[in-house]
Parts: sequence; structure tokens; C-alpha cells
Amino acid sequence: MPRTPMTPPKPLASVPAPSRRSLLRALGAASALGALAGCGVPAAYVRPGERAAPDTSATDKQLTWSNWPLYIDTDDKNPNRRPTLEAFEKRTGISVHYSEEINDNDEFFGKISPALMNHQKPGRDLIVISDWMCARFVRLGWVQEMDRARQPHVAAELDPLLRTPAFDPGRRFTVPYQSGITGIAYDRRRLGREIRSVSDLWANDLKGRVTLLSGLDEAFALLMQGDGVDIRSWKAADFHRMCDQVEKQVARGQIRRFTGNDYTKDLVSGDVLACQAYSGDVIQLQADNPDIRFVVPEEGAELWSDSLMIPNRAAHKTNAERLIDYYYEPEVAAELAAWVNYVCPVPAAQEVLARSKDEDTAALADNPLIFPDAAMRRRLAIARDITSTERLEFARRWNKIVGL
Repeated sequence: MPRTPMTPPKPLASVPAPSRRSLLRALGAASALGALAGCGVPAAYVRPGERAAPDTSATDKQLTWSNWPLYIDTDDKNPNRRPTLEAFEKRTGISVHYSEEINDNDEFFGKISPALMNHQKPGRDLIVISDWMCARFVRLGWVQEMDRARQPHVAAELDPLLRTPAFDPGRRFTVPYQSGITGIAYDRRRLGREIRSVSDLWANDLKGRVTLLSGLDEAFALLMQGDGVDIRSWKAADFHRMCDQVEKQVARGQIRRFTGNDYTKDLVSGDVLACQAYSGDVIQLQADNPDIRFVVPEEGAELWSDSLMIPNRAAHKTNAERLIDYYYEPEVAAELAAWVNYVCPVPAAQEVLARSKDEDTAALADNPLIFPDAAMRRRLAIARDITSTERLEFARRWNKIVGL
């Protein structure tokens, strides 16, 4: 999930980070858990009948929500106040303990996995992680199916593009919180031309001035699309062919480096002229430099989500379901979208923003990086995730290319 924390969050103390975190990160958490199961560690999968705990929502009006830093609306005068969340608490009487403790998908996996794999309460009723990590939780049986009867707004308002990811058809276990696009950002003025295709990154005038994302799950889909691959059903051969091409570009000095979120610094300074980038980051950069452009390549781009999930043994499942549905009310979704500037999973929020009396807020309704237009939507796809059996092999090859 592409967020850069401004200050370190205070982690919840209920589940300490395990000492084997480095192993989980190095091998890929799902594959590592499979290996550990053969070494005396309990099997990780949790059967459906063993996932729920007694729901105390009716008598205990609270819930605990873990999210990423800078990923909810705040008051302009007081950043410790969160208007949409406070409105939910006032309307329902449910107190929300909100924690900005998620800084990295794998790190959070390592933090919460001991409780979930051992059928213990996780200390959280609601979490937000990236869909490729959600896929691991769903496969492991670590999340509870939601009751859509309690979520009429989710059922009615969820963007059709986001309804059927391969890892969770029908979104029974996950609900997108915010979405985004992995595409290409570039400086139009410094480069002096347009970029329209992934192959444009390999042009001679960009030699040594290109960066790619270092994370396997963040980088691979766009690069495959550049090779004409349907990322909804890619094969191992497609992955290795993509790696061959990236290795070739590394060898010829085309790629300056592989990055995390710090690609924005290189683009702003001019050290890099084009890079793999997230749509939400580029909206922020454009506020200071309108020459920075974001493109969904002609071959397509990946549409991803950070999704809400209710982990196993959560004590306040009904309260969590109510909060999820609240954020799918178009008026609430619009307020959140105006602050975070990622792709809104509630298309009806566009009309709400368009009616705003504030000129800048109303203009957001026309931003295709928040509400993709029809032409852009045709080029967006949700990639199938990397399975646990594939991850070890693929991570080893990709990390060798990146230098991890």
C-alpha cells in the first residue's frame, strides 16, 4: 500500500511482532508459513467453523480499526480529529479505537499472524491491507465472511470493476477501502515528449533516468501488461519473460534504480524523468508541478485496492460491518475521496463532489485519477495474485534483479 508515514504510529500491544519476521519477509509470508508448518508449527489454515468468536456488538458499543497513516480525512485545524469517523460515532453510539499501525503489508502480517494461526483473538475488529496480501488471508481462512444484509450500501454502491477479484469473487471477505492505479509518471517539460506505452520507458533518451518499483507485488503487473499479457490470468512463463526483459534493461543501464515510495523525490528533483508510480501520489505532486503527468499505458494498467477485512475471532463483527457500510454511503465516500485523492470505490460519490459549492472540491469530480473515465476504465484490470506455491520461486528471481 503506497503510503508514507509522517510520524511512527503507536502499535497495539496485544500481539507482539514475532522474532521470525525477517524470515517471513525474505521468503514471502505465505510460503514461509507453509514451510514452518512442517517444522512443528501448527498448520496455518483455519476452517470456516473455527473463525468466529461470540459477537459482543449489541452490548459493547465499540470496535478497534487498524489502518495506514494518512489514510483518513482529518480536520484542517486539528489533525487529531477525523470528521467522518466522529460522525459515525455520533450517529451510532459506537466508539472507534483508530490506530495508524500499518506501515508495511509483510510487517503487519508478521505482527498479527501468531494470533490468527493459533485461533486467538487478534485485538482488532477491522484491518486495511493491500489486496495481494488480502489474498493470503483469504486463502489461509483468517478472515470472516461479511453479512451483506447489514451492508446495503456496499451491495448497491461498490464499483463493478472491483467486485470480482480472482482471490475473492463477489467480495465476500473483503471490501475495497480505497483503490489506485499503478501506471507511469513522467515530467513532460523536462522530457519534451509524451509517454504512451510501457515500451517508451526503454527509449534511448531515458537511459539511466527511469525507476521501477522494487516490490514484486507492486511492479510485475504493469510490466506484464506492457508485454501484452492479460494480468487477470497470467502464467509463470509470462512472469519469467517479463523478468528477462527487466534484466536486459538493467544490464544496458536503462534503469537508474528500484524504489519504494521515494521515487517521488527523484521525479521532483529531475534525476528521474519517468517511473512506475501510483496515481494517488501523482495527484499530490501535480499540485506543485503541473508538468508531472500520469499515464495509463495503451496496453493497460493495474487497478488495485487496499481492502477492509474483519479478522477471525474479532469481538465486534457487527459493529465493524456497520462501519464498512457507512463508508459506502456516497456522501461519506465523497468526503473521504476529497481528502485522500485515491480512486474512489463508490462511483456515486462523483456526483456528490460535483455538487460542492467549493470550486476545488467540485473539480475533483472531473479528475480521472479519482473517478476514471470510460476510456481509462477499459484499460484497467485487477491482476490475479501470486499464489503461495509460486511466491518463493518468483520472489527469489525478482529480488535478485532488484538487489534485495
